[in-house]
Amino acid sequence: MKRFLPLVVILTALSNSMAMAQPDTVKAGAYVISVHDINFHEKEYTVRFWLWFLYSNPDFDFARQLDIPNAKTIDPPEIIYDSLNGKAWVIMKMKCVMKQNWDVRDFPFDEQRLKVQIENTLFDKNSLVFKPDKSGSNFDKKEAIDGWAITDFQITQSDNDYETGFGDQENDLQYFSALRIGMSIEREAWGLFMKIFIGMYIAFLIATISFTPNPSELEPRFGLPVGGLFAAVGNKYIIDSLLPESSDFTLVDTLHALTYMAIFATLLVSAIALRYHEKGNDEASVKVNKIGSRIVVGTYLVANIIFVILAII
Repeated sequence: MKRFLPLVVILTALSNSMAMAQPDTVKAGAYVISVHDINFHEKEYTVRFWLWFLYSNPDFDFARQLDIPNAKTIDPPEIIYDSLNGKAWVIMKMKCVMKQNWDVRDFPFDEQRLKVQIENTLFDKNSLVFKPDKSGSNFDKKEAIDGWAITDFQITQSDNDYETGFGDQENDLQYFSALRIGMSIEREAWGLFMKIFIGMYIAFLIATISFTPNPSELEPRFGLPVGGLFAAVGNKYIIDSLLPESSDFTLVDTLHALTYMAIFATLLVSAIALRYHEKGNDEASVKVNKIGSRIVVGTYLVANIIFVILAII
């Protein structure tokens, strides 16, 4: 028995140290009240939501230690302190302006992924680990967001690494447990599509009217497409003022580029028809005008339909 006593003492010490090394678990959940003030140009949106934490460690004080790293601003929360089943129960009503890198490649048929990341600023993952309250977490299905539909809502836990020891030379990495609220939102787009592109399509229709006068009538044949081109460019500047700067070639860029090329094509058809007319070949002039107008209008319509369908799917 004496021979096994040191072994028992060692095993007991190891088990105690392992128990001490286990981080405290914090059960946490969220209920999203609303997402509003979506601003593409400023790359931000505002979110209001409830947060709750259920834990045993008295050192945790989320009223002072809460951080949302991807927030621009955090309003002072409304806090309710209570207890549940012998554990501390903290409920917080939050309002934050969040940073967001919007994906506008398919705008206005875009789908966005919103994330809210919650951490404790004082305790890393060795001391605190979040356990998501998935059954209790949800969003207000009637009031959460106008003009969009929430297609996916998740609350998860992950580790967030900081590539610094915060002054501790022995550690070059710090890991914090993070509670993540994730929402996929999809725009109800057709009304907005018509609002922002109606000017561009009217500009193209103005340009196509130039096919109706006689090829010898220079002013309407060339003045109408040029006027339509300026209108399309102005429409593009208006839309760009609503969107963030992006190096991607978006649906807005594609449809406007098609419009510019189609208007140029109307000018090209008019120039060729005029050339035949000046040579006295009126039959060829009329034929070029007729076939060219059909090719320009048909190609423009088909290309628009294709690119819009690709953005939707």
